[in-house]
Amino acid sequence: MAMVRDLAIILLAVESLVIGVMLIILIWEIRNLAKLLREEIKPILDSADETARTVRGTTVFVSENFVNPMVRASSFVSGVGQALRILTRRK
Repeated sequence: MAMVRDLAIILLAVESLVIGVMLIILIWEIRNLAKLLREEIKPILDSADETARTVRGTTVFVSENFVNPMVRASSFVSGVGQALRILTRRK
């Protein structure tokens, strides 16, 4: 019976060592993942944010300098055309 007890203690000690090593490896991998996120993913996200800001600025520029004047001109021409149709309508 003492031999079984000693064997169980040795197996538990080996298991504890294996779990300890696995925890150390896990912590190491989590550290590497955090480093990867900090050094590689963050610049990609910053670049995507800069691109989104550029697109937003371009959209505002095109809207203010092209679309709004075209809408105003189109509205004016449509209004003038409608007014001419009303004025030249025969009864």
